[in-house]
Amino acid sequence: MDWTNPHFAEPDWLWLAALGPLLLVALHRYAKWARAKQLARFAAADLLERLLASHSAARRFIKHAMLVLVMALIGLALARPQWGEQAEIAQALGEDVLFLLDCSRSMLAQDVRPHRLSRAKLAILDFVQRHGRGRVGLVAFAGQAFLQCPLTFDYDAFRESLMSVDENTIPVQGTDLARALEEGFLAMEKDDRRKVMVLLTDGEDLEKAGVKKAQALGEKGVQIFSIGVGTQAGAQIQTVNPQGTVESLRDERGKLVESHLDDATLRAVAEATHGQYLPLGALGEGMTGVRRALLASGDAPGLSQARKLGVDRYHYFVAAVIVLLLIESLIGTRRRMSETTSS
Repeated sequence: MDWTNPHFAEPDWLWLAALGPLLLVALHRYAKWARAKQLARFAAADLLERLLASHSAARRFIKHAMLVLVMALIGLALARPQWGEQAEIAQALGEDVLFLLDCSRSMLAQDVRPHRLSRAKLAILDFVQRHGRGRVGLVAFAGQAFLQCPLTFDYDAFRESLMSVDENTIPVQGTDLARALEEGFLAMEKDDRRKVMVLLTDGEDLEKAGVKKAQALGEKGVQIFSIGVGTQAGAQIQTVNPQGTVESLRDERGKLVESHLDDATLRAVAEATHGQYLPLGALGEGMTGVRRALLASGDAPGLSQARKLGVDRYHYFVAAVIVLLLIESLIGTRRRMSETTSS
């Protein structure tokens, strides 16, 4: 057995190991005095000697000594004695990452396959499944923003929330980056840790307030990684009408609506928070860039940490307590008649 580094993990309980036996001894002495006083009232001294001839003072002393030892051992067990060492390798959890997903109708453009929204959802899902270590959360936005999934370690619940997002999740159409950023900030804990948001959108900020909001959040410790979904060449927006037929979206004048990637806005949003702009790419390569940036920042998720821990040995003391209590219960305070007669 390894006897190195003996110590108590909970030394505050040592008072019980020290004072408990003393209090028990005092209680036993008081009980002995009270017992003698009551017997003196019951009969004369010569009669008491004959009545108590079978009583064994030695056996009573042994029983009391065992109980005093039990009290000391209980205090020592509660103090959690430890000796020896064992190495523990802990898996450090990564930081929180909140995804802001644009689900406006412009994300239905098919300049990436199958369309922008589906490609963005698949990229997020792949990132979480491959590289997720900390909590993840999701904000869906269009003309308004909604916290679809609070920060959680439950990746299955996150996946269900993510896959349920479509172009009808937010009833108010448009693209308001400022609302999305504000909703994301409200969903994050207000502590000194770095706050990471991953913004996936085509960058068409119709309200033109996203960059200003990003600058304000950057001063509060938020870092935004902007992921551009789509291409600068753009594509028409395909929607499904109430009759279930796919048709191209037209504006109020009947002109076909085309959506183009606005990487300039997304780059400005990222730079305002000392983040990074990355195009998503046809296969979601942009999310790989986010992972590399997080690893390079020093907050590497999944970092293994080794530490030495003391080995608990309290079970030896608990076993001794059980054995002593069993033996004490089997010891009587009366001698055999043969012993009494011979004495």
